Amino acid sequence: AIGAMRSLGRSANWDETATLSPKTDLYAELQRLPHDDYQIRGDASASAKAWSVESSYRRPYQMHAAIGPSCAVALYDGGKLTVWTHSQGVYPLKGAITEMLRLPPDSVRCIHMEGSGCYGHNAADDAAADAALIAVAIPGRPVRVQWMREHEHLWEPFGSAMLTSAKATLDAQGTITDWQFDVWSGTHSSRPGQAGNLAAAWLLQSPFALPTPKPIPQPEGGGDRNAVPLYDIANTRVVHHFIPKMPLRVSALRSLGAYMNVFSIESFMDELSLAAKLDPVSFRLRHLKDTRAQDVIRLAAERFGWNGFQQREPGKRLGRGFAFARYKNLGAYAAVAMEVDVDRESGRIDVVRVVAAVDSGDVVNPDGIRNQIEGGIVQSLSWSLYESVAFDDTRITSRDWSSYPIMRFASVPQSIDVHIIDRPGTPFLGTGEAAQGPAAAALANALASAVGVRIRELPLTSKRVKAAIGV
Repeated sequence: AIGAMRSLGRSANWDETATLSPKTDLYAELQRLPHDDYQIRGDASASAKAWSVESSYRRPYQMHAAIGPSCAVALYDGGKLTVWTHSQGVYPLKGAITEMLRLPPDSVRCIHMEGSGCYGHNAADDAAADAALIAVAIPGRPVRVQWMREHEHLWEPFGSAMLTSAKATLDAQGTITDWQFDVWSGTHSSRPGQAGNLAAAWLLQSPFALPTPKPIPQPEGGGDRNAVPLYDIANTRVVHHFIPKMPLRVSALRSLGAYMNVFSIESFMDELSLAAKLDPVSFRLRHLKDTRAQDVIRLAAERFGWNGFQQREPGKRLGRGFAFARYKNLGAYAAVAMEVDVDRESGRIDVVRVVAAVDSGDVVNPDGIRNQIEGGIVQSLSWSLYESVAFDDTRITSRDWSSYPIMRFASVPQSIDVHIIDRPGTPFLGTGEAAQGPAAAALANALASAVGVRIRELPLTSKRVKAAIGV
């Protein structure tokens, strides 16, 4: 089967068109693309007399990169279609396949099976659609479709590239008086439900068009998830510049826009604390009235040994970083403190240890919470140190693990220590995506602490570190 596929690929003739902008123009392109503006918080003066600090932050396209490629089995027998799939939403998928194949709704059934990892909308639904199309063409015979690694890398929906801009004014006491935050992002949800969200449906003799996405409303949000800071700031203005049509296919990747927005806000809070000549942890606490937020920050700082931290080893610079967020501003509270060791000659960042504190409300399964936070930190570090989808003007070029590296076991932090605050009788708070944003920001803040240079573009690769410090 693989040989036949390769042979067909070699014999096909394609007309190629340069439809993508060079990657060096990616973030300028985000601002040029048609977008709809949504002011999600607007009580700030848009024309502050003078901003004390201004910064912008950048995130590339990133992929789910599931270790095992997507797979599905389908059987069309007696006018009934059954699909076994690791889709995250079997009912929306059923609706999309029903529409694509123009079958009666009661003739299609999708059954969930365990997959190799997903973390959002990967290619599982597309593989299921492929299997369904083939099964209908050969009734009575089960059809198994498994994508190749290159197919998964090239065709899955990516996490959207994003650009943020942050501005703030500080008074003489180092208190933030004005805050403005803008985020440019594509959609973070193009899941099935309609046939046009299945890749195979675009290529039928009577093709389905890709539906125009709409932003996910607040308070959860999509590209603007966690774009509103939890800090108590007198004047705050937040604008979501929603880009309906992105150059690359994008959809849900774990935590949606929260990863980038928390990375931006918490990096900016460190920049503001430096401008105010205040300790980063103390600076955060002075801008918070929420006692539960204060508690997780204090606990993480205490267990990390924040006040007793010392840099050492000339040539290898040790740095500390801190970050905090409440997921969606309504889920779990998470604070992360991180220690990194940076080799200035190679630009390599080694994460020595991570200490996290989390408040998930009434704790039912502490080990489950701990696993979610640990896994979220490791995944976030992989995104933040290594992961970026590469492309030229005609195609994706990240087609394997060499061209899209992820974190390997040897690079996992030497220790991740998670401390849980139990609040019996309080509502349960979602924890699965609470650590991704704080972990990314704590890493960037620790790097800045170690080398004295702020890098605002993800991922924080060795090449980027060397360029920033002039090596």
